[in-house]
Amino acid sequence: MKSKNTVKTTESANTAIDFSDFSQFSPQDIYLNRELTWLDFNRRVLSEAAVVTNPLLERVKFLAIVSSNLDEFFMKRIGGLKQQVAAQMTALSVDGRSAQEQIDACYAVVGQIEEELNEIWLQLHCELAANGIHILQFADLSSEEKEQMRLYFAQNIYPLLTPQAMDPAHPFPFVSNLSLNLLVSLQYPDSERSSIARVKIPVGQGTARFVEVASNSENPQIRKFLPLEDLILANLDLLFPEMQVIAADLFRVTRNAITEKSEDKAQDLLLLIKDELLERHTAPIVRLQYCEGILPVHKGMLAAELRLDEEKDTFASRTLALKDLFEIYALERADLKFPPHYPEEQENFIGEDNIFHAIRKSGPFLVQHPYESFSSTVERLLADAAQDPKVIGIKMTLYRTSADSKIIEHLLDASRNGKQVTVVVEVKARFDESANIRWAQRLEEAGIHITYGIVGLKTHSKLIYIIRHDYDGLRRYAHIGTGNYHSGTARQYADFGLFTADRQIGADLTELFNYLTTGYTPNRKYQKILPAPRHLKQALIDKIRREAELAKNGKTAKIRFKCNALEDKDLVDELYRASQAGVQIELLVRDTCRIVAGRAGLSENISVLSIVGRFLEHGRIYYFYNDGQEEFFIGSADLMHRNLESRVEVLVQIEKPELQLKLAHYLDVQFSETVGAWQMLPDGSYERRKNTENQEHCQEIFIKEAKSRAKSASQIRHRKTKSLT
Repeated sequence: MKSKNTVKTTESANTAIDFSDFSQFSPQDIYLNRELTWLDFNRRVLSEAAVVTNPLLERVKFLAIVSSNLDEFFMKRIGGLKQQVAAQMTALSVDGRSAQEQIDACYAVVGQIEEELNEIWLQLHCELAANGIHILQFADLSSEEKEQMRLYFAQNIYPLLTPQAMDPAHPFPFVSNLSLNLLVSLQYPDSERSSIARVKIPVGQGTARFVEVASNSENPQIRKFLPLEDLILANLDLLFPEMQVIAADLFRVTRNAITEKSEDKAQDLLLLIKDELLERHTAPIVRLQYCEGILPVHKGMLAAELRLDEEKDTFASRTLALKDLFEIYALERADLKFPPHYPEEQENFIGEDNIFHAIRKSGPFLVQHPYESFSSTVERLLADAAQDPKVIGIKMTLYRTSADSKIIEHLLDASRNGKQVTVVVEVKARFDESANIRWAQRLEEAGIHITYGIVGLKTHSKLIYIIRHDYDGLRRYAHIGTGNYHSGTARQYADFGLFTADRQIGADLTELFNYLTTGYTPNRKYQKILPAPRHLKQALIDKIRREAELAKNGKTAKIRFKCNALEDKDLVDELYRASQAGVQIELLVRDTCRIVAGRAGLSENISVLSIVGRFLEHGRIYYFYNDGQEEFFIGSADLMHRNLESRVEVLVQIEKPELQLKLAHYLDVQFSETVGAWQMLPDGSYERRKNTENQEHCQEIFIKEAKSRAKSASQIRHRKTKSLT
């Protein structure tokens, strides 16, 4: 079905291909649920914590990642579904479920994941202790250690605590999102009347969740830690003098993060976003977590005061907020982690004094992060542009960046050096709104032109566009990437970036940035990029249909997609029809995936693989065999309805044969992966591939290949330099 936000490209088929329809299938037979497949991905991540061949602290990190992901899932996905229920929306999901049915199904899976989390944590807790990292309870400490920690509490924690009583004069207090809290029942010794108070655990307020206990051991690898809540529990007598503690239970709430307002009538977008952030702070609670063994009256009181269903919206756990295990992972124990990874120099930039000369002379280049350096490629491009007297203008999109990134400083330097700088800042990037507003205001104060994109659309594309006076006239240089301009995630996410001076791509980006900064004439013509929402979706549909027609005519037809998510129903339908026409379809989908692979009568020619490893798979590649005239595209867009129809995204075609071979090799290695690969079965579940040949993880292969490329390039550069001298 053609979207109103798309236009037909010149490749569009004149008539729809008459494949069999899907009427013999129910919606749940042919479409997997978006939320459930995302949870399945987290089960695959969690499984890495149970793999004994993974280093111990890496396994701890996987636990922390899953715990953090579940928090975000409740804030975003469950929060949104609960809004639908509250609004009495009757529309069903693509797979035929109501909002409440999706919530119920998700809760069942979340319960299983939480149980697995706790079981694995119990095992890892013991293994940490066996390796000298002890996470103890106050009762486990020696008398000397207890005295030491009581003094620490009095000096460092006690001043931070503000107990809040609950009685007719003191209503139930506000509970902030994801905070840890104690609900304490108390009474005076000579009174039968009990009182209740709430104590907020000050994690993140300059205080770690796991407080280190000074050790007398001569072995520096012996470390002892005490959870902050346990330290507070053991010292409640200082907080409530002369009172008896009857019971104290730890709890935590999760609030809805879906607070978007309509932009159409907004007079000031920044004020609108700031209002949304304030509303998020007090948004409805969607989950209550508590520790096992909670006093029943405490559980009932919390559910009632927080207006939650005590049976459906409350979750028991042995340990809350396992995301804080990132603190334990941060310990300097190289023996318990993967070997340190240091990104290599990109082969084409090694020894090149002028990055623009390198791109113009030998480009385009394809960079693979985190295997190749972000700082010496992307950040260097902006740094050189800021200082180069021939550069007259810089334009870029900014979806997410980090406090330690040099991106902002390079843009400021460019402005100070007289360059015309324009930045399209996406202030609606979820959970980065406040940071992006601060960046935007700082840049604007320096005289940089700031725009916030198009009303109703998020700008998710990853683009840098530089205008330079070259020897032969004005030339445009560009970087088009799959990942954010964020130095932190660039070391953890597997992404691609194209550096090019292609004149047609430069012309396309001129048109796109003019659209982004004005909102005028959305339906522009582009030659070498496929932008969403106007062109990308229909272009992909046309290319899928082209492969299907080739297959029906007895020719070889093949599609390979690598993306983070495949959710758009229209594209799923087209892939099903192509499969039925005989197209061989191989999909690398990291998490959310609506399509069912290998189902008889539906998708026998489709396979789906998901890869989990030390780096987060984040790059997008779209490949079409095209009767031997192979096409490769990379870019920012996942195959989700929101990305294709509600965001500004960009795919760019990779035409240079050398780079096509590089992408083809990358896909070959990943589709052959066994160590971290999970294969979808015809029922929509996943099964870990068997590593019968003791294969290396594909990410380790890419690390070695990047090192080899850099070494060879350095040797060639050294020989050239030596011959000149």
